[in-house]
Amino acid sequence: MPPAEVMAEGLEPAALLLAALAVLVMGFAIQRGATCLVAAVRQLAEGQGAARLLALAEAAAWVSGGLIVVRALGLAMAVPPDHELTWRVVAGGALLGLGAVVAGACVFGAIGRLGAGEWGFAATPLGFFCGCLVLARAGIVPDPALAGASAPLVMAPAWFVAPIVCLAVVRLLWRQRSGGHRGNDGLWHPHDATIVIALAFVLLMFLAGPWAYTDSLARLARGDAAALPQGLLLAALVGGAVLGAWRGGRLASRPPDATTLLRCFAGGALMAIGSMLVPGSNDGLILVGLPHLQGFAWAAMAAMLATIWLAIAAESRLKAWRQPA
Repeated sequence: MPPAEVMAEGLEPAALLLAALAVLVMGFAIQRGATCLVAAVRQLAEGQGAARLLALAEAAAWVSGGLIVVRALGLAMAVPPDHELTWRVVAGGALLGLGAVVAGACVFGAIGRLGAGEWGFAATPLGFFCGCLVLARAGIVPDPALAGASAPLVMAPAWFVAPIVCLAVVRLLWRQRSGGHRGNDGLWHPHDATIVIALAFVLLMFLAGPWAYTDSLARLARGDAAALPQGLLLAALVGGAVLGAWRGGRLASRPPDATTLLRCFAGGALMAIGSMLVPGSNDGLILVGLPHLQGFAWAAMAAMLATIWLAIAAESRLKAWRQPA
C-alpha cells in the first residue's frame, strides 16, 4: 500500500472534495460535542465522571473497527508508519499534554473554540506552525519510521471486529435507554460526537490516507509543497466547526485579550515541540496511532494524559493556596 503522503498528494479533484466533506463533518462534530482532551481530563479530575474521556477512547475503537471492515472488503488504504518506542516518545507526550493545558485546549478543542468565535484560539495552530518552523530551521525533524514496520492492526484478523460490533450494540441500547443526544447546554453527547468523528475519519482514511491537521502544519513548516493541497482540508475542518457553532446557536464573536493570545500561542508551540519528539499530535494519536494499535502512540498518550492530570491538579492547588483562609 502507498504511504499516506503519496495518497494525499495524488488525489483526484472529486476525491479531494469528498475528503474535504468528511473533514467538514469532523469539524462539525468536534464543535457540537465540545471534543477536547483537556476538558475530558478536567471533568474526570473534578469528579464529574469520565464520559468525555471514554468517548475519546471510543472514537479510537470505532476507527479500528471501521478500518478492519474496510480492509476485510479488500479495499486499499494507506498504512501509517510505525515508530520506535523511546524516551523521546514519552517526553513528547508530556510536552503535548503540557502545551494543551497552557493553551487551555488540545488541538481538537482549539478548533472547536475557534469555530465558536473565540478568535484567540487561532493562536494555537499559529503557535504550532511557528514552533515547527523554528525546529525545522534548526534541523530538528521527527524520528524516521521503522524500516519495514507496519501497524499491528493491519495484521489483525477479520474476527477482531467482533468486540467493536458488541460495543456498537451496547452503545445503541444504552443510548435508547438514556434518550436524546443533546445535553442541557445544547451540545451533543460526547459519545455521539466521537462516533461521527470516527466514521468521517474512516472515510477520510479511505480517500486520502491518515490525515491530521497538525501534520499538515508541520509539513508546511518544513517546506513540503505536498502539504499545500491539504490546506483545503484544514479550511474544511475550521468551516465545519463554524457551521456546528452556528447550528447550535453558539457562534459569537469573542475578541481575544493579550493573555489569551500569548497563552494559546505558547501552548501551540509546546505542542509543536512534542510532535517533533512523538510523530503526530493528539489528533493523530487518537485517530491514527491508537486505532492502529501502535505501541509508541499508546505510550505517548499515557504520558500526555498523566501530564494533563498533574497540571490540572497543580493548578487547583495553586488556586486553593491563593484564596484567603
